[in-house]
Amino acid sequence: SEILDGDEEKAAEVVEAARTSMGMDIADLDLVNIERFASRVASLTEYRQRLHEYIKDRMNSCAPSLSALIGEQVGARLISHAGSLTNLAKYPASTVQILGAEKALFRALKTRSATPKYGLLFHSSFIGRASAKNKGRISRFLANKCTIASRIDCFSEVPVPTFGEFLKGQVEERLKYFETGEVPQKNLDVMVKAQEEAKVVQEKVLKKRKKAAKKAKKIQEEAQSETPDVVEKSRKRPAEPVEGEEGIEEKPKKKKKKAKKTTEEAEE
Repeated sequence: SEILDGDEEKAAEVVEAARTSMGMDIADLDLVNIERFASRVASLTEYRQRLHEYIKDRMNSCAPSLSALIGEQVGARLISHAGSLTNLAKYPASTVQILGAEKALFRALKTRSATPKYGLLFHSSFIGRASAKNKGRISRFLANKCTIASRIDCFSEVPVPTFGEFLKGQVEERLKYFETGEVPQKNLDVMVKAQEEAKVVQEKVLKKRKKAAKKAKKIQEEAQSETPDVVEKSRKRPAEPVEGEEGIEEKPKKKKKKAKKTTEEAEE
């Protein structure tokens, strides 16, 4: 129980497995390697979690609508494959749909076979939830919404995840339409609602930014007022010795060297 941090249930499971298992003794060298491998796996898991948090923060700051629509990982892969968010916003929906499957596309065009239905969008949960006959249709619809979300994130002054959430709801409704035949809402009505809600969220974000800017400015002014001006200290010259004072020896005067007269060479 000490090794398992006091978990009695796991300790009981280990004891039960030790009774029923044939097992064998572990050598010291094998145990050291097992511990190293376990610590390495744990460190890699922690690093993966930290990396996921970093990608999540970066995507929420630069492309919140795209990350709200298809997730941070798939959105980051799309941006990385396109080169930048601006390049992704310039792509049409047909290009976004097969982004990441260029080799399969050119091979299909060369052999005149069926072209791929999706590329990096295959990692989205919407493609896996759709039936086999509707995977191509939902992939085309999802690529269309990804293009809209990337353009909103790229060209809006204050990007917010509101549009991505409404676009995600549209994809959910389209999946229900393919399964049950329930008619989804019109795109115009959904975008009007999203725009109204986005204005409220943008105002809140701007207020937070103004408060943060005022706070930073106040801290900077306080820091400048506390730091004193640097005054250069003047260097004092040492006092010259006065003649006639006791304890001070007069320096003997150096004799001036007479300049040697240069003789002109006799002209031949």
